[in-house]
Amino acid sequence: MIKIRVEGVVQGVGFRPFIYNLAKKYNLKGYVKNCGTYVEIVVKGENIEKFIEDIKKKKPKLAKIDKITFEKVDNIELDDFYILESDGFGGNSIIPPDVAICEECLKEMFDKNNRRYRYPFISCINCGPRFTITERLPFDRENTSMRDFPLCEECLKEYKDPSDRRFHAQATCCQKCGPKVFLGDLEGDEAIKEAVKLLRKGKILAIKGIGGYHLFCRADKDESVLKLREILGRPSQPFAVMSLLEYIKEFAIVNKDEEKMLTSKERPIVVLKKSDDYYLSEYVSNLDTIGALLPYSGLHYLLFEGKVKAFVATSANLPGLPMAINEEEIFKIKVDDYLIHNRRIVNRCDDSVVKYIANRFVFLRRSRGYVPEPIEVDIDNDLTFLCVGAELNSTACLVKGNRFYLTQYIGNTSKYETFLYLKKSINRLLELTNTEKIDYIVSDLHPLYNSTKLAEEMAKKYDVPLIKIQHHFAHAYSLLGDNNYFDSASILALDGMGYGLDGKIWGGEILLFEDCKIKRVGYLEEQYLPGGDLAVKYPLRTLISILYKAIGDEVFDIYEVNNLLKFQIKKKINTPITTSAGRVLDSISALLNICRLKTYDGEPAIRLEAKAKPYKINDVNIKIKNNILYTTNLVEECYNMLINNEPAEKIAYYSLIYLADGLFEIAKKFSDCIGITGGVSYNKIIVERILKRCEEENIKFIYHRRVPNGDGGISFGQGLGGYFEVNNAKIHHN
Repeated sequence: MIKIRVEGVVQGVGFRPFIYNLAKKYNLKGYVKNCGTYVEIVVKGENIEKFIEDIKKKKPKLAKIDKITFEKVDNIELDDFYILESDGFGGNSIIPPDVAICEECLKEMFDKNNRRYRYPFISCINCGPRFTITERLPFDRENTSMRDFPLCEECLKEYKDPSDRRFHAQATCCQKCGPKVFLGDLEGDEAIKEAVKLLRKGKILAIKGIGGYHLFCRADKDESVLKLREILGRPSQPFAVMSLLEYIKEFAIVNKDEEKMLTSKERPIVVLKKSDDYYLSEYVSNLDTIGALLPYSGLHYLLFEGKVKAFVATSANLPGLPMAINEEEIFKIKVDDYLIHNRRIVNRCDDSVVKYIANRFVFLRRSRGYVPEPIEVDIDNDLTFLCVGAELNSTACLVKGNRFYLTQYIGNTSKYETFLYLKKSINRLLELTNTEKIDYIVSDLHPLYNSTKLAEEMAKKYDVPLIKIQHHFAHAYSLLGDNNYFDSASILALDGMGYGLDGKIWGGEILLFEDCKIKRVGYLEEQYLPGGDLAVKYPLRTLISILYKAIGDEVFDIYEVNNLLKFQIKKKINTPITTSAGRVLDSISALLNICRLKTYDGEPAIRLEAKAKPYKINDVNIKIKNNILYTTNLVEECYNMLINNEPAEKIAYYSLIYLADGLFEIAKKFSDCIGITGGVSYNKIIVERILKRCEEENIKFIYHRRVPNGDGGISFGQGLGGYFEVNNAKIHHN
């Protein structure tokens, strides 16, 4: 008799039913049971080798096997093969992410002869909610919010039938026994039909989904979209649009890779180029792109019964706060009506967002569909690191061995409610990974971040050392770990801001990774931020400060600068120093009058990229001295191009090429591998220009694939940075 232990994504994916049917096929006796974070199989018979081979080759499509171990055990008298009740808790497995509704369930939902006809919570072993409904492991119905809905006789029969697609499907249910939807006094299908009518009329509805509430309205009605912007206090940040594939292809350009991503089981928001036939409201997105996603639940598909081609589907949250997951939270947002349901959302989870850059998808946000599945890194590690991330667009990360478990998207932890969400998400991650012992806490270097203060508290609570990793070093580590690349590399870490080793605001850094350590070898010219955060909100301030260095007092007359700002710039009073690439791009955006008021993170630079159009650039007049790329020259050149009536599209493009080429020239001095990371690395023009230069000069290029480029990847980088710090210290000590 053999005992087999299987670790990996083996919870909630039909793994036990698969093992049961496989054992019956080979006429084996024994059992399979869930042991919290792994699956235990005990078998005896003559075909065990074939059985084990099939486990590896024919596992369920949602399963992922990380480790299989075997041991001989004493014979147990069993006359058949059984699925035993779950027990125990241990190992390194984890529940899978939430999965979009499968084609079979979708077909059943629209089949008038099926007992689940038009039932919005239809699911099976291959689809439906997982992470968002899980309270604890093992992933059994009684450990999820589905325990509130005992199975009816018919569902129970399917649940117990080894030949049924819903055999041991923990989220299965039907109209008789499952969750219900409500809209006012209406219930079930009547509520959905009324919601469809309201949406068709242009009303704004809050609709409870899998990981939280969304606000829906018609994407082709200016009045509805503008009203939604007013409700949310989001004057210009682009909205995501939910639509069917055939309609998305009408208003956006979709390549084969993007279509595959749109229709994947993860169903992220995919950032697409608008087509020439774009017909949605101009107020949905003021960029040249639009974020689109397909429906991913039964309820979503039923909303398209009203023949509306596209809906704005944006997370129901006020700026900086977590998305609403219950009625108490959603009723604080005043909309026309509320389509709610009575299945509890245990783990809040925003939609994921991806963008196609440099021949691959990169994550702007890694959340629903991907979390909590770990990312594996090729390191030899036996320690546990808990990493709390940065401040904006934040995540946390737990490192156990070579597995990096990122939380779902958290957001702006400077807001108290979001900070509490970070703490709760960390605790849930520790529970779901069966983590009792932590060896190190890792945080950002910034002393005033709430996440840094949390790390200090947790280090005291667990009585473990606290490691602080500089922000851009964490970005660099994130890129290296994402690529499993640990040879020498020049890393361009470019973003809006991060607390530097010298106490200044960094953000345009050329870093060298060598011998498992990072050092700063170059950067953008230091500039001043008049008024500090005011210069971030109003980028014209930064522009004036930079142009003052180039053309002197003349700039004050050009922009009619008041005496206070003039005095501040001249005397350098409350003018923090920065090397930020983001602030330089913001200043060009202000120069071209594209964006002079930042209403969301990265807005001026993002809109600058949208304005830029490829032009033939004959000569890029780059100034580099002592590995510093001078940006005053860039801004002055752009200013001269503007007064000489060059097109804004050309000036915007030139500014991006200047930065890309200048940074490349410095980076190539230090290594034959160049990588790029940080928020600015979402700029397609900059990234693809650097990739092109690398290809021309036969230099290796590394870029993100599995981890967000921006601050959503900081916690991941902190984990790897903590690992290298500890191991370098061990090497040095030895």
